[in-house]
Amino acid sequence: MEFEEKPLESKTVFHGHLIDVEVQQVKTPTGIVAQREIVHHAPAIAILALTADNKMILEKQWRAPIAKTTLEIPAGKLDSRDQDDAVHAAKRELNEETRYQARELKKLSSFYTSVGCMDEYMTLYLATGLTPVENALPQDADEQLALMTVSLDQALAMIERGEIEDAKTVMAIYYWRGMQNNG
Repeated sequence: MEFEEKPLESKTVFHGHLIDVEVQQVKTPTGIVAQREIVHHAPAIAILALTADNKMILEKQWRAPIAKTTLEIPAGKLDSRDQDDAVHAAKRELNEETRYQARELKKLSSFYTSVGCMDEYMTLYLATGLTPVENALPQDADEQLALMTVSLDQALAMIERGEIEDAKTVMAIYYWRGMQNNG
């Protein structure tokens, strides 16, 4: 069975600071002409940061697309400072957002965040051996973050109650639970 669609024409309809939006006309394998709307996003990283007392760091922040505050793990996009190096981006974001550095940073997984409409590719890291940074990097001027730490049981209960709804964060918590079970 053939799955690949053939692009017939493409037009960037929006170019922004964070995303570009492309509209494609494609021909499906069955010959149907269809429109695809694609959001292009820089590669990104996310960090399951565990403290010495085995709690995870969460950030509370406002998210305009859903018009509410969320609880999320530290994360961010790769930018020019990172030179396509996801590890560098993870270290930078951990410093900027939490003011910690990790003795150990381990890649857990890479994944597409929303394949139905976006090409964002994210790499999830586990950060352990956290110590305060000596040289704090400037935080993004347009971000307001409040940090908190929670245990695994608290995090799982927060998912159950709908307090944590962010996919990368839910994935990280379930990975953490798996680490405990296989421990």
